[in-house]
Parts: sequence; C-alpha cells; structure tokens
Amino acid sequence: MDDNQVVVPGPRGTDGAQDGGSDSGSGGVRVPHVPGFARRAAVVGGTAGAAASPKARGKALRERVPRSAHRQPALAADRPDAVRAVEESNRDRVPELAPIRVGRMAASPFTFLRGAAGLMAQDLAGTPVTGIAAQLCGDAHAANFGLYGDARGRLVMDLNDFDETVVGPWEWDLKRLATSLVLVGREVGASEEVCRAAAFDTVGAYRRTMRLLARLPALDAWNAIADEELVSHTDARDLLGTLERVSAKARNNTSARFAARSTEAVTDDEGGGRRFVDAPPVLRRVPDAEAAAVAASLGPYLETVSEDRLPLLARYAVHDVAFRVVGTGSVGTRSYVVLLLDHRGEALVLQVKEARPSALLPHLPTAGYTVPDPGHEGRRVVLGQKRMQVVSDILLGWTTVEGRPFQVRQFRNRKGSVDPAALTVDQVDDYGRMTGALLARAHAHSADPRLIAGYCGKNEEFDEAVAAFAVSYADRTTADHADLLTAVRAGRIAAELGV
Repeated sequence: MDDNQVVVPGPRGTDGAQDGGSDSGSGGVRVPHVPGFARRAAVVGGTAGAAASPKARGKALRERVPRSAHRQPALAADRPDAVRAVEESNRDRVPELAPIRVGRMAASPFTFLRGAAGLMAQDLAGTPVTGIAAQLCGDAHAANFGLYGDARGRLVMDLNDFDETVVGPWEWDLKRLATSLVLVGREVGASEEVCRAAAFDTVGAYRRTMRLLARLPALDAWNAIADEELVSHTDARDLLGTLERVSAKARNNTSARFAARSTEAVTDDEGGGRRFVDAPPVLRRVPDAEAAAVAASLGPYLETVSEDRLPLLARYAVHDVAFRVVGTGSVGTRSYVVLLLDHRGEALVLQVKEARPSALLPHLPTAGYTVPDPGHEGRRVVLGQKRMQVVSDILLGWTTVEGRPFQVRQFRNRKGSVDPAALTVDQVDDYGRMTGALLARAHAHSADPRLIAGYCGKNEEFDEAVAAFAVSYADRTTADHADLLTAVRAGRIAAELGV
C-alpha cells in the first residue's frame, strides 16, 4: 500500500501514520516522531510542501484515474448468473432458512441488491479505484442507515449494519449506495429522471460533505454534522415528517417492549423469571444444549466489552435463549436473542449473531488491496463498526459459540429506520443526500477527508460519472432479479415468499 492507503491504525506500538514530514528519528530533534501519530509538516500553515499535501495528492490521482472513468460497470466474463450467485452465498447458512432468504431477495430488484453484496463486490472489483482505502460498511445500501439510542437514550442517525465491513476502496460503498437509490426510486414509482437525480444527489452530498470535513480541524471533523443539523446540511426538509415518525417509533423500540411481546412468565416451580415464546418461523426456542452453549459464550464475551461496562452487565441474570431470523442478506446466519433480567424483572435482550467472513474479502486483491487475517470475524465487525460510527452501542463485543465466531450487541436499543420502499417520489433525492452525507462522515473516520476531497474536486464531474454507473448497475440488478424470479417460478431454486 502507498501512503494514500494507510488509513487504519495498526497494532499498538506500530507506525500506521502517513509519512508527511521530515523529522525521521530522534537525532537532532527535541521531540521525536511518536509512532501512531502524524508526522509534523515541514512548515505548519505555510506553502512549503503544498504539492505533497493530502489534498494535492488526491487531486493528482485524477491523472491515473480520471473521475469520468467511474461511469461504467466492468462485468467479468465468468460472472455467475443470479441463481448461482445466490446459491453460492447460501453456503454454510442454516439450510432450512435458505428458502426464506431467496424469497426476500425475490421480492424486488432492491431486495435482490440487499442480498447480493458479494456479487456486487465481484462486479466492482473490475472498476477503477483511486487506491485510497477506508473502513467500508461493505453493504452501504439505502436500508442500512437508521436511528439507534446512545448510552443516554438520545437518538443517533448513522450506518447501522457492518456484517461485511472491511478496509477497501471507498468508491465501492458509494457506488452501492447510489445504485440502491436508483432501485428505491423505481420501486416507489419515480421517473428515470428522478431516479438518476437521486443517485446524482447522493454522490454530490458525499463529495460536498467530504470537502466540508477536509476544511475542519481534525477533532471537529471527527464529530461533525450533528444529527440535529443533518436535515439542514443536506437540504432534506421533505423528510422531516418521516424522520419525526420514525424517531417516535424508535424511542419505544426497546428490549423491554420486545420482551413483553415475545416472552412469558415462568412459574417458581420452573425456576421463575421469563422465557421466550415460539413465533415461527421468525422466533423459536432452542434445545437445552444449544441454549447452554450460547449462554456460556457470554463469559468470553465479557472479556471483549469495555471494562467499565462490566458492573452494569453483572446486575443482570441470563434467563433464556431463542433463535431469531434476521434481515435479508443475513437470513440463514445463526442469530440468537438472549434474555437478561435485572433485580426488578426488567429486560435487556442481547443479540448473539454469527459473524461470517466479509463477502467483499475474495474480491479485494483484484482491486489491489491486501487482505489481512481478521483473527476473529466478530472482532472485525465490532471494530469496523466503532471506526465508522460517531457513537456505538456500549455493549458491543464478540464471542465464539461451538467454534463459530459471533458478534454481540444490544437488541433493539431504540432502533428505527426509514423504509426506503415507503418513501414518496419527492423524498427519494432528499434521502439520497442525507445518506450520502452520513457515508462521507463514516469514511472520514478512517480515510483522510482531504485526500478524497482533493480527488472529487469542486465540480460535478464525479457526481455525473457515479450516477451513470448507478443507473447502469441498477439495470443489471433488475435483470438479475428477473432471472431469479424465473428460476423460482420454474422450481429451479426454492423460495418462501412473504416471510
């Protein structure tokens, strides 16, 4: 990797900083360079070394990768058809849940895209990249943004799904998001002009936000665009009513509310407390041995949680475990909910969700990115999430259940999301601008915003190119979805619709 790519700190005691200065070592220097921190510029605030500034380096990348080069997808000759891609992505999932996953992907071209992160990564691997690396969401489509509660119960809006997170080309996240806005627009009945404009606005908001962050002091940029400023920053006023309704719903979307609906009291003779109630096919209690294995995994999980949270968890007792089907792309992964009760019988529910290798991983070398060993896939997910979000779940951690890696997090900690398929035509471009800005903020936590801003520039050339890509790839996704539907109707692949 060159200095445009080194964005994520390495292990403590190693130098993950970019080499932007001349103070190489301690000889003759009063204060030597400290690994893990940036190097001092030769002239602070001056013009010396301006040609080597991050902004200038970003701008210079246009010579190698013109911004207009992002217009077209580059599909490989050996690209699998839609059915084979879905079948391959179902490998090592719970077999009896595969038809539910296929059914959800078959619902629309947008839901197909949601379940096809690996297929899109394969297609993106042949597209131009600048070489600037960022911590990626890996699945940055329109439905993976939402509200959640911070430690004090205040609502935060940000990316909220990190199963595929990995360090890679920032362009991949942005192109996936822009494509999803085109498909959302089509699903809600918008004209092709409006759909393309939504993608264009998404990229434009990303570019403008990155330029804003590049001008700010580092600490201000890290915490920039408070959620109460997001609507005005992105001119998303048509979304105000929708966001207010989602926020009101999110405030009531708690562990206690879920437990009240999904559990029943247990008699004192049976041990007291509460237990989950079967609600097939989405929720089912598990055999005793499986429940015991999941419960026992919470011991090692405690070693991954911030130490100051341990006294809080120590006030809860583990009462029951159930299996719960989740998401679209995640259907078929092993996912449990664990019921904890405090001394008053108030519930806290943890989700223990299998962490599979990122679907992007096999395709990163093709794009010129190294693939480090994550060590533990749950750790990869948790650290990726913390690197991208402004504030994260205070109980995030990871563990292993019967040899499989899992992530652990709060279940329904005031979570809420805008359903992209329920947007009005007038709201699609507003939603695109808002999510584009949020993605820029998330990427700027790992990639230097000056590099990306320098590359994207002031004009709309980059916006136009990625919008053209988004329309073209949305057409490809629509064709893939049609192929999947044909296969479902012909009985070539099993699907359970409407679940």
